[in-house]
Amino acid sequence: MTAGEIRLAPVTRANEALVAALELAPEQLDLVAGNAASLEEAESDEDARPRAIMAGDRIVGFLMYDAPEDDDEARIYRFMIDRASQGKGYGKAALREVLNEIGGLGHVRHVSICYEPENEAARQLYRTVGFVEEGLDEDGEMIADLVLPRG
Repeated sequence: MTAGEIRLAPVTRANEALVAALELAPEQLDLVAGNAASLEEAESDEDARPRAIMAGDRIVGFLMYDAPEDDDEARIYRFMIDRASQGKGYGKAALREVLNEIGGLGHVRHVSICYEPENEAARQLYRTVGFVEEGLDEDGEMIADLVLPRG
């Protein structure tokens, strides 16, 4: 399976248990909220857009973003690749896929993402697609922003 075969799929009743079962490496556990909690949050947040990251027919990760119609900013606030699938380029491919999806909505001009400042892997990944760090938020997380190309 290559990173070029990565796609996003909606999280449904049929696949939510598989998404919830995805795991991070032990040293990453404090860096990202758990998927089960994120899926619960999505049920009560009408703006949340949870996505399973698929490599062929396998779920290899999870992300969630919002892009309210009345705002020109989308926020990616969950992003993880299962520990068994890390280091294969899936994260970068999934990030490109979600940015394409968000760009296709038509009303979004920039995308923000937050991560723990000590999460160097996340920092490098987001930087490779053009996110620029803006500083820490009130919770001490790094905020990075990407201006989408006009198209």
